[in-house]
Amino acid sequence: MNRGLLAIGILMSLAAPSAWAWNDQGHMMVAAIAWNHLDAATRERAAALLKLNPDYGEWIANIPAAQRDQVAFVRAATWADAIKTEAGYENDGNVPSGAESGRNIGYGDHLQHRYWHYIDIPLTTDGTAVVQPPVPNLQTQIERFTQAIRSADTSDNVKSFDLVWLEHLVGDAHQPLHATSRFSRSLPQGDRGGNLVALCYKPCRDELHAFWDDLLGTSKSVEEAISAAERLPAPSAAAAGISDDSVWLRESLEIAMQTVYASPIGDGPGPYTLDEHYRAVARSMAEERVALAGARLAILISANLK
Repeated sequence: MNRGLLAIGILMSLAAPSAWAWNDQGHMMVAAIAWNHLDAATRERAAALLKLNPDYGEWIANIPAAQRDQVAFVRAATWADAIKTEAGYENDGNVPSGAESGRNIGYGDHLQHRYWHYIDIPLTTDGTAVVQPPVPNLQTQIERFTQAIRSADTSDNVKSFDLVWLEHLVGDAHQPLHATSRFSRSLPQGDRGGNLVALCYKPCRDELHAFWDDLLGTSKSVEEAISAAERLPAPSAAAAGISDDSVWLRESLEIAMQTVYASPIGDGPGPYTLDEHYRAVARSMAEERVALAGARLAILISANLK
């Protein structure tokens, strides 16, 4: 553990990273693992809900009928990022503001809600004061959507919306840089989940956050994601069975402290050059986190989707 890093409370807080957590392949791998752990009845219910998504037709285009349910479930994990570039969705900023920020109204909601993707537990290397930003955030939305898909009073439109978001956000919670921001004298407002830590000299746009996003690969192929997910070692039953999202986030914080901000990453904004040891350890950790996220997502859906 890097003893220079100090967690300032376990109270969840928010910075404003601009990058996405895991890229499409990582998120699809999470969903592919989850699908393999769902029973037939839960798969059927999830598949019926996903047909309500406005992108469903695109997801299953040219897919054989027998594979459509699985492919739609795997593709659905990318939807929360896809709407950041789709027409008709409004970028309402990286920081929540107003009652619309936390609403749960289903597909009538055309806000991008970028601030739902992360919740940064602040770290400081030198006692720099940390920022405790507002809610909603990653944790509040996982809990709200889980409650909604469990409730008999929630419409199928909202449950579909929430299921798609949960597929994505559970993956986000297991990406260490979506659960932390590091504060220091050189970065007094935080490093925005590693987005302000450079790995090369400007104008290169290679950042620590993007490096971690891309560790599982950069393919957008559903077939490749399913195949890659099958090759990952399964997590222990004890670890997979942890359903408390606050524990998932504390795990991500600990990994940030021990692995993400380890040498050759220093205290400031960089740029830093990653060595092969760092890359190998990071890749192994990313695989472990994605495997855990998939197993935990399956348990969450199985226990709550009604």
